[in-house]
Amino acid sequence: MTPTSDETIPLDERITGCLVGAAVGDALGGPVEGYSPEQIAERHGGRVHGIVGPWHGDAWRTARALAPYHKGDGHVTDDTLMTHALVRVYATVRDHLDAYAVAGHLVPDLMTNPRWIPELETEALPLQRIFLAEKWLVARLHYGHIDPREAGVGNIVNCGAAMYMAPVGLVNAAHPAGAYAEALDVAGAHQSSYGREAAGVFAAGVAAACAPGATPDSVVAACLSLAKDGTRAAIETVCDTASRYSDFESALRPLREAVAPYDTVGPDYRAPSLGARRASRVHAIEELPVALGMMIVARGDYRHAVLGAVNYGRDCDSIATMTGAITGALGSEVPAYWAKEVAEASRLDLHAPAQALAQVAREVFARDVERRRAHEAAFSRIGG
Repeated sequence: MTPTSDETIPLDERITGCLVGAAVGDALGGPVEGYSPEQIAERHGGRVHGIVGPWHGDAWRTARALAPYHKGDGHVTDDTLMTHALVRVYATVRDHLDAYAVAGHLVPDLMTNPRWIPELETEALPLQRIFLAEKWLVARLHYGHIDPREAGVGNIVNCGAAMYMAPVGLVNAAHPAGAYAEALDVAGAHQSSYGREAAGVFAAGVAAACAPGATPDSVVAACLSLAKDGTRAAIETVCDTASRYSDFESALRPLREAVAPYDTVGPDYRAPSLGARRASRVHAIEELPVALGMMIVARGDYRHAVLGAVNYGRDCDSIATMTGAITGALGSEVPAYWAKEVAEASRLDLHAPAQALAQVAREVFARDVERRRAHEAAFSRIGG
């Protein structure tokens, strides 16, 4: 279901659609992450159309390079673990966040609070699951005592910060510029260059998707109005290409070709080029432009967009996370049977974070109104 332009979908439904949609997309993409569309089709006898098992079947425990992670069978990955962790920070701070909130709340949560880790099938610290680019947060902020606003400098430039920025967009629902600014501040503790830029633009896209009457085109327009340098160019190129297609099958190769000039990883995802993930003003992460492109191909339909992201391969768990978040925020229905299976397999309540964040968003909006009115009163006194 894609909402019509005159539908006004309540905030709670948009936040639920976004966060549940992101988690489901993550779980669907996890088992085929790192492979090409051709490899995925060969392994699964055609395109993936739902939740599938591990790439190596029952040998997932020992098969390299994936062991010891049980990717597949509805298990979410670190994208969802980090997203839910950021929701918990909002639930604690109950206001806008910045890089210092990452240092003061997110890093301790990753280091000290054991949680069920679906891919490890055990309770462990989230720090033991997250990727090296996310472990950087702990190394720089907890052990290195780096200024949180600068801690992201030097990290490999990837989608690590962008993948969990949906909550920032939701707290700034219908205010893309506010989401962009807040996400850049938060992501400064984690990423730099086009990795940080992607985090800001993704949050802006989620915020834009929450606006009354939002459409895929209005989301892309909001992203382009804020995006800078290679990130803007990549989104514009990929989405222009996507507008010529209406099914993901025919769009898979064209979208990859459109984003390739901006992507530093190179054609072999598992063997990145020597220039991969280095700071640049002319490059972009691959995941966000492709996620927006799949949204355009699918005309905002959640199921079509997410399956396109999954079958694209490469870093498809993060692509599907972003696609699922934005189309879910637009109001396109997340298949209930997918959400149920992912929740049960991952031992997660996918709705609880949404309920918590909806309340925080309302509280933050009320504070914003008070702050804005105080500024208006002060300025009117000095400005005449």
